[in-house]
Amino acid sequence: MGQNGAGKSTLFSLITGEYEPDEGSVSVNDRMSIAIAKQVIPRDQLDLSVREFFESAFTEKIYDIDPRITKVLNAVNLHVTDFTRKVKEFSGGQQARLLLSFALIQDPDILLLDEPTNNLDKDGIEHLKTFIKEYKKTVIVISHDADFLNSFTDGVLYLDVFSHKVEQYSGNYFDVVKEIEARIERERMQNARLQKDIENRKEQMGFFSQKGGHLRDVASKMREKISELEEAQVETRQEDKTIRQFVVPCQEDITGEIANFTSVPLIKNGKSTEKSVEISLKRKDKLLLKGPNGIGKTTLLEAIYSGKAKGVTIQPGTRIGYYRQDFSTLDPEDTVYKSLADVMIGEGGEEQLRSVAAGFLITKEVISAKIEALSEGQKGLVSFARLVLQRPGLMILDEPTNHINFRHLPVIAKALDKYDGAMILVSHMPEFVNQIKISQTLDLENLK
Repeated sequence: MGQNGAGKSTLFSLITGEYEPDEGSVSVNDRMSIAIAKQVIPRDQLDLSVREFFESAFTEKIYDIDPRITKVLNAVNLHVTDFTRKVKEFSGGQQARLLLSFALIQDPDILLLDEPTNNLDKDGIEHLKTFIKEYKKTVIVISHDADFLNSFTDGVLYLDVFSHKVEQYSGNYFDVVKEIEARIERERMQNARLQKDIENRKEQMGFFSQKGGHLRDVASKMREKISELEEAQVETRQEDKTIRQFVVPCQEDITGEIANFTSVPLIKNGKSTEKSVEISLKRKDKLLLKGPNGIGKTTLLEAIYSGKAKGVTIQPGTRIGYYRQDFSTLDPEDTVYKSLADVMIGEGGEEQLRSVAAGFLITKEVISAKIEALSEGQKGLVSFARLVLQRPGLMILDEPTNHINFRHLPVIAKALDKYDGAMILVSHMPEFVNQIKISQTLDLENLK
């Protein structure tokens, strides 16, 4: 548990040995095998076939690899018969299941899961909950999904982004969150009492220091006591810090029908087909796109953004803000500053850019870093900052809750609800969607 950028994924990389610590040490029992299911499939593995992808989990040739693949894919409820199929051909939700299967096929003593619910539909998440509860060995999970975590958690490792310490707590996830919040409040109250005492003593010290003789000695002792009280103050935790309330401005010159749908592509039983629909989106219209993993939601969104969706017409001149679930709209070689500056519309200049960035907890250090150096959660916050600066007329959001700290989600939901342009949303998190006034729903699974 920890704020975006606190180092959760980095800690996993230290445990697996992918990273070496700058100082200190990480000790793992030599007899314990470790496997990790990362957040995303590395780009250099997307062109591998399913069989090659799983073979890369082992350092030696595995002669019975196909039955092993079938077994782990069944365990995550992913049915694949053609193991020559390329990894990149699978949807985001299916790739999430491939990542989990990649770890499971190694049958590790220590299983590391990094945001395993990202892109999974409701059935996939329930399947994963059951699997983790029944797993006989050690599981360590990073996730922003509080309800998911609470269903199986025995303890929490808390990474404090400000003190750079890892603390261990026992109990389920919600209990630990309450304990940390209570501790934060106790520290604030302690600091308030100390600060009041310090201010009183400073006033007295100022009075005595103007006097002569013995009173000046008293003032000197009071100065020492004030220093002790200041040292006793606890550095207030800011882990509960959330992003600032924000608004995504709508493109000012956009009116009338922004998007029109007459047909949409979808994938059923491995085959692509077109289905007729009648959908019109104007300002303030919000379309929820639903359907199970692999039916073609992301494919449709990408086609709309690129202008290649045959049955979808977008009003000419419409600025489209696209939040992609894999953040591929962000150039990994760009600095955060350049990524924001490239999409900025308006005359606010650098002051506005930095103000928007600060609202999304993008610090001076982060804004000068390259995109590739950010955590997935930080990339998500950069993507939202880009939307604010871009002022789109149509906003396309593909799983915008993935990787995002749960504390930020109510703020994001409120901003999306108030957005005045047209919006297309894909999300498998119903409690998030319920905070947004959805005007139309397109369920790809139930189209006739």
